Amino acid sequence: MPAAEYEARQVGFQAALARYPPDGFLSAGTARLEGAPWAAQGGMAYEDWYLVRNLAALEPLSEAAVSGPRLEPHNAVARLAAGGTAGLYGLKAGAPLPAPAHAAWFGKPAGMSYAALFELLRPLTDSAPAALWMRQLVLGPTPEFCLSSGAPVALPPSIDAKYLSLAPVWPAAPTR
Repeated sequence: MPAAEYEARQVGFQAALARYPPDGFLSAGTARLEGAPWAAQGGMAYEDWYLVRNLAALEPLSEAAVSGPRLEPHNAVARLAAGGTAGLYGLKAGAPLPAPAHAAWFGKPAGMSYAALFELLRPLTDSAPAALWMRQLVLGPTPEFCLSSGAPVALPPSIDAKYLSLAPVWPAAPTR
């Protein structure tokens, strides 16, 4: 699959979803990445994030994605997709970024409480544009946490993280 064609079709779908949003839908983002062992066996892959008001908004989003003015843009990009992995994550700290450029994926260190982990990471989410996401349901092999950020972030040494660079596809990365 040519990346440019897939990205153009993904932008078409995301634009249709943004133009005709279902109830509870807040925003969405797509990024190109490489090196995630749970996606395309570590090769080039895409990550889509859909921000919704609450869990109840997932059903209207699922239905809306394949209906009305979103149907054809959805089908055009879906025809080019090759498999997928899913995760349901909830925001634990910080604020969602429209087009994060970096992600650190990790699990909670053994023996550390969630409260201690959140306190350890608080300086990162309080001082930098960053969002700490925690897996809510196990839907695939992705790690328990993702810290998305606009700039590279170094997690404390006690946390074994997989650092990935993200190339925003939708929305496009802000120009500086």
